[in-house]
Amino acid sequence: MSPLTNLAPVTAPTITLADVRAAAARIRGAVLRTPTLFSDSLSRATGARVHLKLDNLQATGAFKERGAANRIALLTARERDAGVIAMSAGNHAQAVARHASLAGIGATIVMPRFTPATKVTRTEGWGAKVVLHGETLAEAAAHAHELALKHGLTFVHPYDDAAVIAGQGTAALEMLEDFPEIDTLLVPVGGGGLLTGCAAAALEMKPGIAVIGVEVEGYPAMQQRLAGLPVAVGGPTVAEGIAVRDVGEVPFAWLQRAGIEVVLAPERSVEQAIALLAEGAKLVAEGAGAAGLAALLAFPERFAGRNVGIPICGGNIDARALSNVLLRQLLRDGRILRLHFDIPDRPGMLADIAGRISALGGNVIEVNHQQLFGAPTVQSTELYLMVEVRDGAQGNAIIAALQAADYVVRRG
Repeated sequence: MSPLTNLAPVTAPTITLADVRAAAARIRGAVLRTPTLFSDSLSRATGARVHLKLDNLQATGAFKERGAANRIALLTARERDAGVIAMSAGNHAQAVARHASLAGIGATIVMPRFTPATKVTRTEGWGAKVVLHGETLAEAAAHAHELALKHGLTFVHPYDDAAVIAGQGTAALEMLEDFPEIDTLLVPVGGGGLLTGCAAAALEMKPGIAVIGVEVEGYPAMQQRLAGLPVAVGGPTVAEGIAVRDVGEVPFAWLQRAGIEVVLAPERSVEQAIALLAEGAKLVAEGAGAAGLAALLAFPERFAGRNVGIPICGGNIDARALSNVLLRQLLRDGRILRLHFDIPDRPGMLADIAGRISALGGNVIEVNHQQLFGAPTVQSTELYLMVEVRDGAQGNAIIAALQAADYVVRRG
C-alpha cells in the first residue's frame, strides 16, 4: 500500500512514482503546471543542452506549493477542522498559507523574529495567522510543535514528510513528460524534499537517468550526512533557501538507499547563475533557485553534451540582492571598470580623462573627485571613476590609452 494512502509515519521513507503521480492528480488545478523550456542561450554558454523548469512562476514564486498542496489535500475531516501549522521564514510559509486558504482551512505560521517584514506581510496576505517566535529557525520550529500539540493542529513539515516529498516530485514528472530526452537532473538541496521527490519520479520514469543534488559550498549538510561525516556548515550565502544544517530524515534515508550523489556549487557560481539567468534567459531566480545552473557552470566538462533538466525552483530574491549580484557579475566580466587616479590639481584634468574614455566608447557612470582630504599633497587630487564598457577588451584598450597619456591608473 502506498504510504500516502494511509498517511504512514514520516519515518517510512518509501516514496514511489505512483505516489508522485497520485500527488499530481491531487494538486491539478491548485498548483500551476509550469513550463519547461529549452534555453538556447544557456546551452551555448555551458556546452550542455539546458532545459529549465520554471517554478519561479508559481503564485508564491517557488516550488513549495506542490508539497504543501498535496499534504493539505490529504488532511482528514478532523484535521481540516482543526487547521494546520508550519514553521518557515520563507517560501514554505507562503505555500502552506496559500493552499490552506484555498481549501478553507485555518493556518498558523511560526516565523523567527528576524524574518523580514515583507515575508511576514506576504504570508499574512494569504490569510494565515503569523506568530513571531525565537531567534532561530530551530526555536521557531520547537514553538510550532508546541502549538500543534496544544491546539490539535497538523504540522506541515517543509521536507520531512512523505506527502510533501511526493508533491515536490511532480516537478520532475512534468519535466520528463515535456522533454523525455532529459538524461540528467541537477536539483537544489536544502532539507532534501525536492531532490527526493524528483529522484523518486525520475528514476522510475527513466531508468539510468542521472539525478544529482546540488548544495552550496558553505552548507554541504546532505553531502556530509551521506558520506557519514559530521555536519559542519555556516557562513553568509546568497542561496539562503538551501542554507540548511538539519536535513530531513526521510529524504536522507531515501537518498542514501538510492545512492544519490550531491555536488557542491561555489558561492561565486551561484551568483554567476543568477546573473546568467537574468541576462541570458530573462528569468529572475533566487540563489537557491539558481543552484542547479550553478553546478553546471562549476563543472561544465562533466555535463558537456548532456540533456540537463534544471528546476528554477524559486524566484523570491530581494531586489537589492539581485542588483548587487548583477553589478558584481559585471565587474567580474570586465564590463564595469573601477579606476583610481592620482592627478595634478589643475583645471581640465577630469574633462580630459572623461574625454579620452568617451572617445573609445566607454561610459562614465560614477565619479568621486576628492580634492580636499584624500590626496597625498595639496597639489594633487584623487579621482575614482566607474566606467561601463562592452567587454574586457574594450576596458583594456581604455586603460592603455590613459596610460599612454601619462596617467597612472589603478584598477579596483
